[in-house]
Amino acid sequence: MISTDGFSTGTVQEFQWNWQKKPITVVYETFGAGKPILLLPALSSVSSRSEMYGLAEQLAQHYQVVIPDWVGFGQSARPALDYRPVLYHSFLKDFIRAVFTEPVVIIAAGHAAGYAMQMVAGAQRGVVLPVSWVVLVAPTWRGPLPTAMGDRRKLYSILRFLIRLPLLGQFLYWLNTLPPILRWMYGRHVVGDRAHLTPELMEKKWRTTQKRGARFASAAFVTGTLDPVHRRKHFFDYFQPPLAVPVLVVIGEQTPPKSLEEMEMLVHFSGVGLQVYRMPGSLGLHEEYPEQLAAGILPFLKKYLSGSGMRF
Repeated sequence: MISTDGFSTGTVQEFQWNWQKKPITVVYETFGAGKPILLLPALSSVSSRSEMYGLAEQLAQHYQVVIPDWVGFGQSARPALDYRPVLYHSFLKDFIRAVFTEPVVIIAAGHAAGYAMQMVAGAQRGVVLPVSWVVLVAPTWRGPLPTAMGDRRKLYSILRFLIRLPLLGQFLYWLNTLPPILRWMYGRHVVGDRAHLTPELMEKKWRTTQKRGARFASAAFVTGTLDPVHRRKHFFDYFQPPLAVPVLVVIGEQTPPKSLEEMEMLVHFSGVGLQVYRMPGSLGLHEEYPEQLAAGILPFLKKYLSGSGMRF
């Protein structure tokens, strides 16, 4: 069940990052001690590190867990940038190299999957990899509008331009983040059990969308501008053998049909034997069922991280 009790016993810190000579403050939080795990929240209009707190609470009993707010989301800075995949690829590499002193396990939810796997693909090209293992939780590669309406990049570019406008853009964004709209979207795509959509949870999600500058990165995500790739084949290419690290894919049993089809195709036709864990939930299963997710992940973590060395 999704918790709204505000659990946060971690150490909150700031990572000062520069993108194209512009300083950007990224907020991240650390829990526990031991082998390092990086939790990457799903990219969405309500993306926040708080959605990973339940999972962090479980994993921090055994490992050190770090959760950042993506640039443009959560408590991190939300400047009016041209948000593109290259920004997030660069941020992720710089963040890992600055924060961790040894290879890290990445647990990536939703759209973060593509960015995690891009790191793995780099290792296959001979790049030194600061990643020891990858867990993809309800992995997606295509934003909401491209998933619903197909590849209409010119239309999405116009929409993104309109939302970036000072007055009209703020109004359009406000309309699309009204509480009834957020509740409808969450109930349709994010949770497996709508009984978990409490007024407290939806109030918390709505407040996340109302922060200054929130519309810029959100519009990029919704229109597919943050999609790490634009073709299924290119996403599947990340998983072609030989993989540099072990990969576990977690699939929710109530995942929306189009997204579920993509996940099933990935695990069956990627060309490599991915490890798979199936459990209740939808695209937000990491927030809805953190205890059950941790129960499925921990045996694999212990298998690969136990002893004096890591198995690749």
